[in-house]
Amino acid sequence: MGLWSRIVGGLRGQPRNTAFSESFWPELFGTMTAAGESVSHKSALEVTTALRCGLVIADGVATIPCKLMRKDPATGRRQEAVDHPLNNVLTVEANGWMDPLQLLETLTLHAVFTGAGRAFINRVRGRVVELIPLEPGRVTAEQQPDYSIKYTATAANGETRVIPAEAIWEIRGPSWDGWKGLDIVHLAREALGLAMATENAHARRFGNGVQTTGMFSVAGTLNPDQYTRLHAWLIANHIGAKNSGKPFLVDRDGKYTPIGLNGVDAEHVRTRELQVQEVCRAFGVMPIMVGHSDKAATFASAEQMFLHHAVGTIRPWHRRFERSMKRQLLTRDEIKDGYYVKFFDAELLRGAAKDRSEYYWKLFQMGVASPNEILGFEDQDGYEGGDIHLVPGNMMSIANAAKSGSGGGTPDAAVTAAEQAAAALRVLNVGRVLSSDNERKIRDARDNLDAVLKKLDSQPEE
Repeated sequence: MGLWSRIVGGLRGQPRNTAFSESFWPELFGTMTAAGESVSHKSALEVTTALRCGLVIADGVATIPCKLMRKDPATGRRQEAVDHPLNNVLTVEANGWMDPLQLLETLTLHAVFTGAGRAFINRVRGRVVELIPLEPGRVTAEQQPDYSIKYTATAANGETRVIPAEAIWEIRGPSWDGWKGLDIVHLAREALGLAMATENAHARRFGNGVQTTGMFSVAGTLNPDQYTRLHAWLIANHIGAKNSGKPFLVDRDGKYTPIGLNGVDAEHVRTRELQVQEVCRAFGVMPIMVGHSDKAATFASAEQMFLHHAVGTIRPWHRRFERSMKRQLLTRDEIKDGYYVKFFDAELLRGAAKDRSEYYWKLFQMGVASPNEILGFEDQDGYEGGDIHLVPGNMMSIANAAKSGSGGGTPDAAVTAAEQAAAALRVLNVGRVLSSDNERKIRDARDNLDAVLKKLDSQPEE
């Protein structure tokens, strides 16, 4: 934490009034929309559809196993790099108060709603030992004339300091200019603003006792004092859910004329349903993932929607994280030595036992995975002798298949049963061939006998 304290926690740079920073006012008040609602990154979180879209993406990133792997340049074999310091940061403890799941979840939410998630990289002797998330409003990025990125952190007291680019891990969403992610909240502000407006209008309607507005008139002219007292009486005794259904008693030939649309005519429900789809479209999330269905989806189509979510929504975020981690958290020498970061997407098949079993069975049939490796995918213990790889046909081991092809070598004991079964199958096939041959000879002999009998029948008797 020493380096972090020196750079951000104990800033000693020149003070700056944050009220004049570029992101201060939009963050505080948001951007006004045509619907009359102010939309900002924080107010967007109050739109339940946007909130659920962000959480669905964050869950898909944070709950999938993310490990530091190493591919041996000499043998090509891959294994988890458990001895590397970064592996502990990615699998056990991201920093002193967050586990890796919480870190990835936070950075994903920042990237989804603001276009970029940033974390401070605390290195000790060149190795990453901590990743500390930075709140979007506290750090700004600016591209320099030489195309490098300058990061400036602002402390709570308004003091600022430039943070070296190599000390920042930035995960960007889709980008237009290549150095900052698209601000989805700003681009979808009208859809979010209309969603806010319809929700507020609906809430006010129920707050008013589901009553339409109207005009109250009396005979004669009211002086200012009478007008004020009548208005206060109407608010206290007629407006609001607590007054819904109460009788309306007035004098002086008073009349009440409704002058508003009811909820059905205004199509409040339909508009709110449409905005769910519009917000989901902006964030790239299937509506069914936020609990919205068009009531026409069958089980089969719903299954395909869940599959599309895994492939079309979550997997691109996995790849963005993998590439940014590899580039910013590993050194060039470590990359050359075969280190890389991997999200194990097969975890997304946890809910589909049938699909998962078929996937594993195909891996086993192709000789790609051994029984123990498949058990490892399911986080289960293997068994003795389960590390062999089998191939189709007579199901011998790959090593023995190579030996058999070269005419040398002795089969090992691990595949004796499989080879015995294959031998029995060959004996059975030989028996089938012999039986077929005997059947042909019997049929030919019977045909010859029929020919002789016909010839005898055609000869005259003596």
